[in-house]
Amino acid sequence: MTSSHENFPPLKNDLILRAAKGEEVEKVPVWIMRQAGRYLPEFQEVRKEHDFFTVCRTPELACKVTLQPLERFELDAAIIFSDILVIPQAMGLEVEMIPGKGPSFPQRLETPDDLKRLCLPVDVNKELGYVFQAVSLTRHRLLGKVPLIGFCGAPWTLMSYMIEGGGSPTLSKAKAWLYRHPKESHQLLKSITEVSIDYLEGQILAGAQLVQVFESHAGILGPVQFESFCIPYLETIAKTLKERLKEKAVPMIIFAKGAHYGLERLSKLGYDVVGIDWTIDPVKARQAVAGNGVTLQGNLDPCQLYANEEDIEAATKAMIDKFGRQRLIANLGHGIYPDMDPNHLKIFIDCVHRFSSVS
Repeated sequence: MTSSHENFPPLKNDLILRAAKGEEVEKVPVWIMRQAGRYLPEFQEVRKEHDFFTVCRTPELACKVTLQPLERFELDAAIIFSDILVIPQAMGLEVEMIPGKGPSFPQRLETPDDLKRLCLPVDVNKELGYVFQAVSLTRHRLLGKVPLIGFCGAPWTLMSYMIEGGGSPTLSKAKAWLYRHPKESHQLLKSITEVSIDYLEGQILAGAQLVQVFESHAGILGPVQFESFCIPYLETIAKTLKERLKEKAVPMIIFAKGAHYGLERLSKLGYDVVGIDWTIDPVKARQAVAGNGVTLQGNLDPCQLYANEEDIEAATKAMIDKFGRQRLIANLGHGIYPDMDPNHLKIFIDCVHRFSSVS
């Protein structure tokens, strides 16, 4: 893989990159998971004209919606508009986005025999080149305002979708594979890991300045399964990517939702930032990762934004006071909800900056 970009506009705001590296910052940087999405009326207008994956696969549209929240809020990063399920698509599985339901796989992986249906190895430039084009286009259109984040879903999270065929409160079909078919589970996780590394590398070479790995379904596993079926693959992604890219490597974030028992372990895998959800006390999170040289990201409860302005301000200040003002990237503890009032998000973003500024 070779770099496809040259002469991007100079970066004007590097707060999030400095925070990720543990350098001193004059205020806490903030971005929001799903900041480009359904809660924004302008995004809804785009979706009236185009279905979800058409937006993902059309660089001009993906760029447009990526930039929308930057026009409203004083955010410190953009995140490319895409979806974690583009990797299963690239591996040969059909994925539909059904209104009101979410992602659906018409033909999920039911038994290990179904692994034969996967198209491997994956040429990410051919199958996912539209994401790389969107990244490069967005870097140019940002005009250096803030850094651009790339991302992928983590192997276990993607595996669980591929086997469940969509969302599930228990993930019992996917977890059953871990007990009944551990060998084939590791085979599938290894394949997803290889694609994920190539995909993140492609995004970085196209211009992504920071990347996040979403292990959204970590919390459904116990510590033993997490250690066996998540940790080795998360570590391989971080270490292989940094070895490949060398001086072109960028800071990496791991967000393992619900893995409160795994914070210390996650902080030793080679990621620069560990994201935490709203169920984890920031003070305890700091204690768990102490001495491992990582920045924390998080962790306001997304539902806190349903509150009034005064309560949002108080909760934001309390969050920052618990984390401290260095080695922190402020965010919600998960993605923003589709029915959220954008004005309430603005309160949170502005409060982060106001309460964390070094006078």
